[in-house]
Amino acid sequence: MRNVRITIEYDGTAYHGWQKQPCGPTIQGVLTEILTRLDGRPVIVHGAGRTDAGVHAIGQVASFFFRREMTEWELLKALNGNLPPDIRVVDVAFTHPQFHARWSARTKTYRYAFFLGKVMSPFFYRYVYHCRYRLDLERVREAAELFKGEHDFAGFATQPYRSSSTIRRIIDVNLVHQEEFLHLYITADGFLRSMARRIAGTLQEVGRGKMSLDDVRRRLAGDHLGPEGPSLPAKGLTLIRVDY
Repeated sequence: MRNVRITIEYDGTAYHGWQKQPCGPTIQGVLTEILTRLDGRPVIVHGAGRTDAGVHAIGQVASFFFRREMTEWELLKALNGNLPPDIRVVDVAFTHPQFHARWSARTKTYRYAFFLGKVMSPFFYRYVYHCRYRLDLERVREAAELFKGEHDFAGFATQPYRSSSTIRRIIDVNLVHQEEFLHLYITADGFLRSMARRIAGTLQEVGRGKMSLDDVRRRLAGDHLGPEGPSLPAKGLTLIRVDY
């Protein structure tokens, strides 16, 4: 029995998120079914992050114990030979028994993609949110800096929370503006449900003048009575990387 670590890319459009559930296809559900069939026994698959419905990934990590004798390359080929085309395993590695995709993770990085132009290409619409507002990017950058550090992010998440604590530490927030695209990168030690999308929505509202920097400060300080940013569409969010 070996502990296996895999890195996965997926287009989350057709899935009800990562976590296996009774109704609707999920990434974890598809992987569990295929691995159970390949190993001839029930296989439990642990993911690094529970991406929500419609969220994509280019660096999701999962781990599981596998009994069947196969090389890393053979297992990668077997998985991709059975997976649907919108899910791909890009790396397979045998790892030490104590490794756990979720609990061993130190940080995760998400990207939220905005399109700021007038007409968005149909080749992007599954993966990018079309922001139709004129944004003051300097104000957006100022607001983004406020999120760095350790805060209680209860005001930037969807209830019910998946963990008892709503305190998270954001290591870095980076904005990359290239022509008609604005990419928001957030690296943190963990994320609450919808937290990344709510931060993106808050920055949009600051950029269009509907929220002030003080509104953001108050919300981070626990004042949930003032203006709040929306949770932007899931399609603009991608799990980029998990660091161990």
